[in-house]
Amino acid sequence: MRATAFFSFLPSTAIRSTITTPSASRLPVIRIDNATFYKQHPASANASNPPLFSGLTFSLPSFPERPQCWSIVSPSSTGKTTFLEVLQGQHICIPSNGRSFPYLSTDDVAAKDPHLRVPTRAIRYVGFNGMGNTAGGSGIRGAYLSARYESRREDTDFSLMDYLNGKTSLNASEEVTVAGESSKKEEILREVIQQLKLEALLDLPVGNLSNGQTRRARIAKALMSAPEALLLDEPFMGLDPPTTSAISSLLYNLAASNAPRIILGLRPQDLLPDWITHLVYLDSDHTVAQIGPRDVVLNALRAVWPPASLPNNSGIVRSEQAGRDTQSAIFVSNQNINQSEDGVSEVVSGEAQHGNSQEALIEMSGVEVKYGEKQVLGAWEQMVDGKPERGFWWTVKRGSRWGIFGPNGSGKTTILSLICSDHPQTYSLPIKLFHRSRLPTPGQPGISIFDVQSRIGYSSPEVHAFFPRELTIRQTLENAWADTFRGKALLSHENDLVVDACLRWFERELNPAFGGSDSVAEVAQQRKAAKRGRPHGRKQGKLVEVQLERDVDWADGVRFGEVSVAAQRVALLLRALIKKPDVVILDEAFSAMDATTRDKCMAFLAYGESVSVQERKKSVPTKESERKVAITGLEARQALICVSHLAEEVPDLVTEWMRLPEPNEGKPVRFGTWGSLGSENREWWDAIWKL
Repeated sequence: MRATAFFSFLPSTAIRSTITTPSASRLPVIRIDNATFYKQHPASANASNPPLFSGLTFSLPSFPERPQCWSIVSPSSTGKTTFLEVLQGQHICIPSNGRSFPYLSTDDVAAKDPHLRVPTRAIRYVGFNGMGNTAGGSGIRGAYLSARYESRREDTDFSLMDYLNGKTSLNASEEVTVAGESSKKEEILREVIQQLKLEALLDLPVGNLSNGQTRRARIAKALMSAPEALLLDEPFMGLDPPTTSAISSLLYNLAASNAPRIILGLRPQDLLPDWITHLVYLDSDHTVAQIGPRDVVLNALRAVWPPASLPNNSGIVRSEQAGRDTQSAIFVSNQNINQSEDGVSEVVSGEAQHGNSQEALIEMSGVEVKYGEKQVLGAWEQMVDGKPERGFWWTVKRGSRWGIFGPNGSGKTTILSLICSDHPQTYSLPIKLFHRSRLPTPGQPGISIFDVQSRIGYSSPEVHAFFPRELTIRQTLENAWADTFRGKALLSHENDLVVDACLRWFERELNPAFGGSDSVAEVAQQRKAAKRGRPHGRKQGKLVEVQLERDVDWADGVRFGEVSVAAQRVALLLRALIKKPDVVILDEAFSAMDATTRDKCMAFLAYGESVSVQERKKSVPTKESERKVAITGLEARQALICVSHLAEEVPDLVTEWMRLPEPNEGKPVRFGTWGSLGSENREWWDAIWKL
């Protein structure tokens, strides 16, 4: 379902600032003048070492007369990250003097902190595009997936205050500080905590923070070094609309004071803050399509790309990125409904409507999750069979297609952890998984965690954070048939064929060295040519069979940790789908993907290999004569549970939704269903969030 795909392109509002800026002649923090970049020296003849951003000219002023707030936008997750790395001083610059950092060489910077003369210290990069709910490379994510839900704290469950002070290892050595430096650091710490509103979180383990809280913590950590510039890669990924607005306001306050200067890396489907004044739009081949003031760039892009290809005439998404052109609107049965002011209907009093008689796979009957006095799920009353009942009541039946929405910290991840039995309270709560409780009941044994997880396919930021980086791409997909991440997969010959089919279908996304085409039309053309005996048709008077199925040996040599974050998300999505489990759970599974890859994955989820998403076209069914279908889409016996904060990342398959309330709000969960509307309408999404 498609909503407004790119930014809310409102006219740029003038950014008001009370800052008294020095003369415009001040030296820039970053200056790039007609330079080209390479990951390896261009003298090495290597096809995998293309030029990056050829002839780039860019300048980040230190104290401009008018505020300059930049955003780097790219449909490719690697493009904007590479550009931000270039701004930080990484990669080889040709000519060597084409990139400089004049302001960092001034006496002003030396007087503030001599360490800031080094570009990598003065210009901090913080990436959010694949770390899940962790502090990102800090070594404090927790020992295992369920550790964050346990009441007992280990010595390695470092608090947020420990994290901000850099004390994230046992027996850490004491820092040697010069006179006055300690008090200066404490002053910075107090200011950062106050700016980012972290006072109430300082004693919490970092692994227990919500998505939005983790982002604030990582920004605060970067600010502790008082950098001159802060590069934030996809800071809004995985955030609900209210939290996105709050983080955006926070970043604006920092940018408006040049303390530090802020540069955002965003995807086309992300929201563009009003305070962004300048844009760099990158093509997928690491070239700069447009650069300059915001309105100038947007007007130039609209002139190149017809309005018909742009959602609501307001985005700058290419037509091949626009993907699916349908979206949905909320509707429910005529019973127990209220009509909202915007004409959208929903279920009253949080009573879920279950119109089918399919087998119940997941049953939650009055679930309340508490940590001491703090209740994180079920702090409300729901209508059950016409009566108000305390706690969270929900049933997932075979064939159902659910979307779970709600603010960060509202309990979405908690619900999924209960389903997957990662949460210890699954044992004691009124939950049935596949007709059985975790603990034995009279006449019925309890269900083991291995039985539960063998019937569930799960992709989430948490799985991503803990998944072994040393496994190959093939082993990643085969891991669907293993009991643990590093367990041995028990495969049949048919399973091997399914893995091979997935690797061929997604070779473009998973193989870093891919240089071919995955067009079904081209494969069909090759097959027809083979039948006619050309171009390789005859040898010694006999027709030679043409190998149409591409070799997949590459998947045995490419490791999970070596591919891009987007490729890792694709691999984990396939791992969740490939075994055809009873329940498929997709928690932010499409985040970090560009629009084309996302739509290809959604088509695969719905139709398997029977549909090919081709550039600049809608999904096109393939002919049975052109390709034998080895993998089908989601089956009627399977249930789907999807969690997302972006309308574009909600599959069209979803037919039912729930909206969890704000934490500690006391309001009940809301349920509803939806059907098809026109592509120009976004009311269904705004109504769910009450925007």
